[in-house]
Amino acid sequence: MTGRFIVFEGGEGSGKSTQAGRLASRLGAVLTREPGGTDVGVRLREVLLAAAEYDVALTDRSEALLMAADRAQHVATVVRPALAAGRHVVSDRYIPSTIAYQGAGRGLDAGDLSRLNRWATDGLTPDLVVLLEVPEPVAAERTGGARDRIEAAGADFHRRVAASFAEQAAAAPELWVRIDGDGDADLVEERVLRAVTDRWPELGPVPGAGQ
Repeated sequence: MTGRFIVFEGGEGSGKSTQAGRLASRLGAVLTREPGGTDVGVRLREVLLAAAEYDVALTDRSEALLMAADRAQHVATVVRPALAAGRHVVSDRYIPSTIAYQGAGRGLDAGDLSRLNRWATDGLTPDLVVLLEVPEPVAAERTGGARDRIEAAGADFHRRVAASFAEQAAAAPELWVRIDGDGDADLVEERVLRAVTDRWPELGPVPGAGQ
């Protein structure tokens, strides 16, 4: 049996890391992230997400290529082996983040990025993408200001990122589910669980369902 590959996406402060961890725990899944889900990825993450106060002279294309390199290593050594062993995998970010951040955010061609990442992952697509969406003031309150070089890219950058996620979700409703990420973590977790078990009832039941 092959496991399910579930990806969480969203902007800064959307709560995706928290909810990815909760769903993975619920499902007994492998929890991983991009960038940084492998030993190689940890080193790449240090460059890609350097603290905001450090001047990391990374070009937009270099950023995209490093993200793809991280993803290639991640899929080959973590995601595919787990799925092949019948484990579910929950990942905090995947290809849609590159389309949003390096594509819409940085202005690189989305088609080029898609082709690069399809090659890097040997065509692996998720079974479900969970997009957590929160109002801009909520995201700002949660993040408490820029901590890394991508968070420090500016409000217009992050608005383009959010718009890209919404466009990607609208273009593939069979693959994506959009979740209101506003509210406390328990409430958002319930929304996520209902969306997942609506698709795959065998992964339920949801606590409190029918009460």
